Amino acid sequence: MKVVVTGAEGFLGWHTRLRLRATTDHEVVPVSRSTWGALPALVAGADAVLHLAGVNRGADDDVADGNARLARDVADALAGAAPGVRVVYANSIQAGNGSPYGTGKAEAASTLRDAVARLGGTFVDMHLPNIFGEHGRPQYNSFVATFVHAVIRGEAPQVEDRPVELLHAQGAARALVDGLDGESREERPAGAPATVAGVLAALQDFDALYRVGDIPALPDAFHRDLFNTLRAATFPDRAPLRLTPRADHRGNLVEVVRVHGGQGQTFVSSTRPGVTRGEHFHLRKMERFVVIGGRASISLRRVFHDDVITFDVSGDEPVAVDMPIGWAHNITNTGDGELTTLFWTSELFDPADPDTVPEPVGSPTRENE
Repeated sequence: MKVVVTGAEGFLGWHTRLRLRATTDHEVVPVSRSTWGALPALVAGADAVLHLAGVNRGADDDVADGNARLARDVADALAGAAPGVRVVYANSIQAGNGSPYGTGKAEAASTLRDAVARLGGTFVDMHLPNIFGEHGRPQYNSFVATFVHAVIRGEAPQVEDRPVELLHAQGAARALVDGLDGESREERPAGAPATVAGVLAALQDFDALYRVGDIPALPDAFHRDLFNTLRAATFPDRAPLRLTPRADHRGNLVEVVRVHGGQGQTFVSSTRPGVTRGEHFHLRKMERFVVIGGRASISLRRVFHDDVITFDVSGDEPVAVDMPIGWAHNITNTGDGELTTLFWTSELFDPADPDTVPEPVGSPTRENE
């Protein structure tokens, strides 16, 4: 299936492409601001369009008109799509609430619905709640991103508390990708109930523990995703995490991971000189590498990006490198002898759902860009 993704370089676009990469074999065609002018050519022959591009901030008229205009552009381009084209629209629970954003999103949905109906296709109207997750932009994508930005800098933002429904970007991406199947419909994926003040307090607690390398108690998927969001914002500035050796007359001891609650799994591997392990990424689970013997390089690359970050590490001075969600990573033995590495993951290995997606660090997957 040829799937066009608009807004591909945005926050939700990155998470959706990541999920498509991890869970499907679709041909994915990313569309960004720089390629928007070529939209008709990119949509030509497409089986489906995931329309994620939108205008979130700006003057009232710009927000309302901008969302409507983007939808009109997509509607015009659909004329060249494959017969029976499917369109999945990243709408909002604010659609139709009278605000400029809500007005623009509602008009966009109406435009796309009418265009798809004329073509005999399928339209899935996905009303998403507040979205948060890794690599969100502060003051733009989510108040969670704004809070994370402030907390890791030691700032205390002012809060007007209220209830809020929050959905992690991978949950939104799952709903959007699932929309590629089935009949025309309107959906409202449920988020987790929270409060603005509660989110801030949780992030502050997470940050206090993670500054010394500890993993906080994560009682559910929402708190796991919230912690992963904070972790991503600290990388690579706080990496690697320095570990404190303790010594007495018996020898040395290093605490490599301290977990304040929840499950996890620890294992040790030996690696021959010149051999590389890893070459994968995760959608949800945390993974920590600690070299306890020998020398190695640990390399990471954010999927769909080119820059590779590398840490040279040694068992003589153990450090912890934690893998952000959506970053391909590997470890290579760069020494002359055997490499001994301790790995910790935040969940027990499940062969039916391993959350381990092959991806080489050194060879970016660029789709059709």
